[in-house]
Amino acid sequence: MATHSNHAIDLPHTFDAVQTVEQRYSTGIYSKRPLMLVRGDGAQLWDSEGNRFIDCVGGQGSANLGHANPFINAAIKTQIDALISCPEMFYHEKRAHLLQKLSAISGMQRGFLCNSGTEAIEAALKFARILTGRREVIAAMRGFHGRTMGALSATWEKKYRLPYEPLVPDFKHVPYNKLAALEKNISRNTAAVLLEVVQGEGGVHPGTPDYLQGVQALCREHGALLILDEVQTGFGRTGKMFSYQHHDLSPDILCLAKSIAGGVPMGAALLAGHLEQLPPMSHGSTFGGNPLACAAGLAAAEFLEREKLVERTAAMGAWFKEQLSTIQSPIIREVRGLGLLIGVELKQKVAPYLSQLMEHGVLALSAGMTVMRFLPPLVIRKDELAQVVEAVRSVLHPDG
Repeated sequence: MATHSNHAIDLPHTFDAVQTVEQRYSTGIYSKRPLMLVRGDGAQLWDSEGNRFIDCVGGQGSANLGHANPFINAAIKTQIDALISCPEMFYHEKRAHLLQKLSAISGMQRGFLCNSGTEAIEAALKFARILTGRREVIAAMRGFHGRTMGALSATWEKKYRLPYEPLVPDFKHVPYNKLAALEKNISRNTAAVLLEVVQGEGGVHPGTPDYLQGVQALCREHGALLILDEVQTGFGRTGKMFSYQHHDLSPDILCLAKSIAGGVPMGAALLAGHLEQLPPMSHGSTFGGNPLACAAGLAAAEFLEREKLVERTAAMGAWFKEQLSTIQSPIIREVRGLGLLIGVELKQKVAPYLSQLMEHGVLALSAGMTVMRFLPPLVIRKDELAQVVEAVRSVLHPDG
C-alpha cells in the first residue's frame, strides 16, 4: 500500500501562487518586482504570462553570455554526468585547465577559486593582510564590494553598513577619482587599496586614466597592494577582457565573479606572479573550484574568445551610449559608462521609470537612487538595443 508523507505540499505554479509562497517563506530582504520569469534565450526573457522582455539586468552582470547558451549548457551537462563535487584536497583536470586559462587571459599568476564576488573580495582582503603583514585597507566612497562583514567594511554606502556595526576595523574610505585624497591617507601601514575601475552599484562612474595610474603609483611607492574589483566589469563587459586593461594597469590581486562561469555561481581572486605563495590552510572553500563550475568557466572563456564578444561589446557599447545620449529629455543629467555597462543619471528618483520601462518590455537596474543602469548580455543584437533606446526615449520624454 502506498504511503503519503505528512509533509506533502502543493507546489505553486501560477504567478499569484508563487508570489504568495515566496512572500510567506522568504526572509523579506529582497525587494521584488511583480514578475515571474520562466525562461530566457540570448538577451530575451519571458514571464509566466508569455510576455517578452529585453534583458538589461543581465543577471546583475552574471549573464554576459546570454540565457540558455547552448555551448555553456552542453559543458554543464557533460560535467554533471562525470563529477560535480571535488574539494581542492584532490586534483582535478577542469580546475587545472581553468586556472591556466584565467592566468593566460589576465596576466595574473595564481588563483583562488570560490563561489561569488563577495567571497573573492573576502579572500583578497585576507591575502593582502597576510602577504604584507599590515592591516589597513583603503577603499573608495561610492564603492560596492559585497555584504559579508569584510566586504561590507570596504563598501561605503551607509544604509548597507550601519545596521551591522561595528564592522572589521582598519578600513578607510576616500573620494573616488581624487588622487590627492588617497595620497593624504596612504602610508606604510596600508596593506591594500581596493577599487573598482568603473564603479557600478555606486552610479556607473568610470575612473579616469590619470587617477587609476596615480593610484597604482602610490601603491608601489608605499608597498601597498592594489586590489581591483572586476566582479561586474570583468569578462568583456567594458569592451576589454578586464576593465583595467583600458588603462595599462597591473593589479596585485584581481577579484572576479558574476559572468566568470556563464551564469553558474563562481568567483576567483587572482594573484600577481611577484607575490609569495600563501601559507597552507590560510584560507579555503568547500565548493570553490568544483568541477561543474570549472567546466562552465572553461566553456565561457572559449565562447567569449570564439565569438569575439569583447571586440563586439566595445563597438556595440559605444553605439548604445551614443544613441542614449541623443535622447532630449529635461530629466536626464548625464549618460556615462564603458562598453555595455551604461548609466543614465536622472534629476529624479529612478524607480518609477524602471517600472515604466517594464511596461515597454525592457528590464533594467538602478545604480543608486537616480541612475538607470543597463547590463545587457554581451550577445544582445543591435536591433534589440535599438528597441531599448526607443523605450528609454518614450519613458523619459513621452512627448517626443
